[in-house]
Amino acid sequence: MGMDFSQIVPSIPFILNGIWVTLQIVVISILLGLVLGTLLALLKIARNRFYNFIADAYTSVFRGTPLILQLFIIFYAVPEITGYNIPAYLAAVLAFGLNSSAYVSEIIRAGIQAVDKGQREAAEALGIPYRNMMVKIILPQAMKNILPALVNEFINLTKESAIVTTVGVMDIMRRAYIVGADTFSFLPALLVAGAIYYVIVLVLSLLGKRLERRLKQSD
Repeated sequence: MGMDFSQIVPSIPFILNGIWVTLQIVVISILLGLVLGTLLALLKIARNRFYNFIADAYTSVFRGTPLILQLFIIFYAVPEITGYNIPAYLAAVLAFGLNSSAYVSEIIRAGIQAVDKGQREAAEALGIPYRNMMVKIILPQAMKNILPALVNEFINLTKESAIVTTVGVMDIMRRAYIVGADTFSFLPALLVAGAIYYVIVLVLSLLGKRLERRLKQSD
């Protein structure tokens, strides 16, 4: 009886509508993580111990604590301190973006350090300012090297986004839970949600591989 998919067929469009909510959260979060992660990576390689300490401490905290704890702090605890209620959607974006930036910063830092030192030495010899050197020479080369790792982070973030259901965001998982509760048939609804996540991850993986091939061909 628990595997009777006919009960949830009328509700599948309702579950599918959660795709856009999930993708919106993931895309905005990864963009926030990419911008903040790049800044953190630059602070980590800066010749300033204070900047190094701040960036390393940030990374240590966000990588060393559970993502769901960070989400709960932003959604439940911060309003207690500020008196301002943070919408569930905004809390999800902030939690995922701040958490992702910690991982992205390590990926970008490794990518920058993997670039041939001769590139930096040549730029410095030509008198190119540090900012222009990083933006126009070092970072573009680093991005090509770290693209697979960034795509993997994007995929992980997509899967981890399912925890936003705990704060009431109407994503794929939340909708599947509602359908399961209404029909008293959770397994089919959850299997449908799992299939949707699998297809999304598969598409992202294929797009990442295609982009990687194009970048290699442009070398």
